[in-house]
Amino acid sequence: MTIEELQAICQELPGVTEDIKWEHDLCFSVGGKMFLVVGLSQLPTTASFKVTPEEFANLTSRADFVPARYLARHHWVLVEDIHRLPAQEWALHAGQSYALVVARLPKKVQQALRLA
Repeated sequence: MTIEELQAICQELPGVTEDIKWEHDLCFSVGGKMFLVVGLSQLPTTASFKVTPEEFANLTSRADFVPARYLARHHWVLVEDIHRLPAQEWALHAGQSYALVVARLPKKVQQALRLA
């Protein structure tokens, strides 16, 4: 998986925006809330995303996943190398993280983005 492929997966989701935060992180957001962050200055390239509490426990027990710094309390995980996961798994994780964030957006925001 490359950054460009991950970017394409995220851009397919409705209402997604992307920007650079903290000078070196590519952030994908919906309704102004982040759902996936790629560490552009990290070698290997890392990425973080939101998961359910149950998945947090399961994923952080896997070799390639650790609790995301500063965001673990909100059930975010960090993939230490984006190349280790296949595109299908990235599509699943990005889509679920997106859905978790959309579900917490105010109804007005969801309606404005035509997500509800």
